[in-house]
Amino acid sequence: MARAFLIVLDSVGIGGAPDAARYGDAGSDTVGHIAEACAAGRGDRPGLRSGPLRLPHLAALGLGLACEGSTGRIPPGLAPEAPPQALWGHAVETAAGKDTPSGHWEIAGLPVREAWGHFPDTQPAFPAELTAALIGQAGLPGLLGDRHASGTAIIDAFGAEHVRTGKPICYTSADSVFQIAAHEETFGLERLYETCRIARALCDPYRIGRVIARPFLGSAAEGFRRTGHRKDFSVAPPADTLLDTLQVAGRAVVSVGKIGDIFAHRATGREIKPVGNAACLDAALDAVTTLPDGGFVFLNLVDFDTEHGHRRDVPGYAAELEAFDARLPEIHAVLKPGDLCLVTADHGNDPTWTGTEHTREQVPVLAFGPGLAPGPLGRRDSFSDIGASVAAHLGLPPLGAGKPWW
Repeated sequence: MARAFLIVLDSVGIGGAPDAARYGDAGSDTVGHIAEACAAGRGDRPGLRSGPLRLPHLAALGLGLACEGSTGRIPPGLAPEAPPQALWGHAVETAAGKDTPSGHWEIAGLPVREAWGHFPDTQPAFPAELTAALIGQAGLPGLLGDRHASGTAIIDAFGAEHVRTGKPICYTSADSVFQIAAHEETFGLERLYETCRIARALCDPYRIGRVIARPFLGSAAEGFRRTGHRKDFSVAPPADTLLDTLQVAGRAVVSVGKIGDIFAHRATGREIKPVGNAACLDAALDAVTTLPDGGFVFLNLVDFDTEHGHRRDVPGYAAELEAFDARLPEIHAVLKPGDLCLVTADHGNDPTWTGTEHTREQVPVLAFGPGLAPGPLGRRDSFSDIGASVAAHLGLPPLGAGKPWW
């Protein structure tokens, strides 16, 4: 029986979606603009990387041609030197948003058409009744922040006051999120998680997609730094996804990285959550090695987004792409005849774009495996085609949305 391995390169978009202008993102292009910046010398950082973007294995799978299908041009350095070794194409999101849950749920066969709630870009950003309820129910001395902000900048601004007063730092963004940052030692990691659980329930009436715990360490003297103990408290998917279908069929599922959080831990099987892209990929490769027939490994690699996209860090993003590309031979090595591996993304986060938010982009779709014939997939009109194709490959019933390409 076949197996499947689905890899989401978080935020690795390949050009503005047809409706990108509605989101202020017309012309955004995460991969294309990174490649152009590197070709122009703007992707250099001493000790990290230099020169043109080098993604030979992704180019060989057809990433450059997927970009061409999306934007009409192949980014510098991504033209394949031979016919691609994979099925390649690009997909358009139909969900009303450019956030992580919407992208992943649609990939898994559940496009959410109803818009999420958002907090306004005002000070304060949160309704007074929401903050009062959180302070009262969580036993807090108050809140800091209460605004739209970059996660690293707001910790720098309020970290010392937070340590002194015990007030957590609460902030949001253009995404449907309520984020709470607190010091792991002075506030306590478990207390932060419990505060987020309370906030999750309070945010439900506002249709907020995620409450995110953002723990950090350090001091005013040495500087503050976020740790790897982030935890997302997401709304549960409103209907069944590919994961539910797998669970009903009794199939083995392994979720690696933040997949468990994104799907509110529903039907996510065995969850593994290491810190960092490299460790997450290590864990996923180990899982594929022992995965039984009919099983599924679902991997999210979040560092592209959190460490580089939101920080508008072109060299760092380029280096992260090159690091993943260098490990593609390891992915090929764990696949058995009949296996399917899919590489895609959930949205964009163009590090050359204005602001620090996600960008509404199309995503690459690269599918390969031993014995799988390569060829063009063209434009897929929903991310749900990805989940539908995984379901068909695994011999599962059709999902609620999406058209398989076989």
